[in-house]
Amino acid sequence: MNSLYMNSFAFPDREAEYSYRFGLQETCYNTMYPFGIISKCNLQHLEFAPITILYGGNGSGKTTALNVIAEKIHAQRETLYNRSSFFEDYVNLCEVKGSFHCTEKKIITSDDVFDYMLNVRAVNEEVDGAREEIRDEYFDVKNSKFRFESLRDYEQLKKVNLARRKTRSEYVRQNLMKNIRECSNGESAYRYFTDTVQENGLYLLDEPENSLSPERQIELQQFILDSARFFGCQFIIASHSPFLLSMKGAKIYDLDEEVATVKKWTELQNVRAYYNFFKEHDAEF
Repeated sequence: MNSLYMNSFAFPDREAEYSYRFGLQETCYNTMYPFGIISKCNLQHLEFAPITILYGGNGSGKTTALNVIAEKIHAQRETLYNRSSFFEDYVNLCEVKGSFHCTEKKIITSDDVFDYMLNVRAVNEEVDGAREEIRDEYFDVKNSKFRFESLRDYEQLKKVNLARRKTRSEYVRQNLMKNIRECSNGESAYRYFTDTVQENGLYLLDEPENSLSPERQIELQQFILDSARFFGCQFIIASHSPFLLSMKGAKIYDLDEEVATVKKWTELQNVRAYYNFFKEHDAEF
């Protein structure tokens, strides 16, 4: 794994944030998001690896950090995200270093995956409806007293001949496109990543484990590893999935600490909680 399109990223520290706020003439704002979010965990500087993971619980700032990075590098995104009138000013205070000689820069969020799953479901429902119509059509066509009288009857002639030569299931299969995804929601979610990620790309993934079963998370883990190792991709991931955190060679920043720290995945609080739980119940397996 040696593809680095983005080497480092620096967020404004508390002093820089204070200087900005002090320069504002109006002070009656209810929120100055994202000011005060990332600095809360003292996350000031990120040094990236081919796979870098921002780990932390809800409210730790990992998703905010990912959105700030995406905005700074002008990453492509599909869905809107939460931002305020101060977002652009905050991004301008950030610094980024890298070559960015990549085929694309893209952020993928849970909303993107969910929208994709809904689209797949809608298309499949249309296909399923058409399948029932063709199943009902089979016997009508097969038993019809059809006479070929002109070229306008050509398509109907093909249907009649097909119905008389094939079984009902064969007739349906040949007259109907297959479902674009004959699979579960989890399989569709996993397929979204494999369809979207391209060679030599820079990808920011926001909690990609959402909608994925443990088995699919393990598959996604291997896909990310292979994409980084063999296909020149770089990933910055916000996640608390132990399956993704266990990726060999991944650099993990723990945003739950008072000062954001690089850790081994086995040192993370959530991972230790899982480990202790299963160790306690080991005799039951």
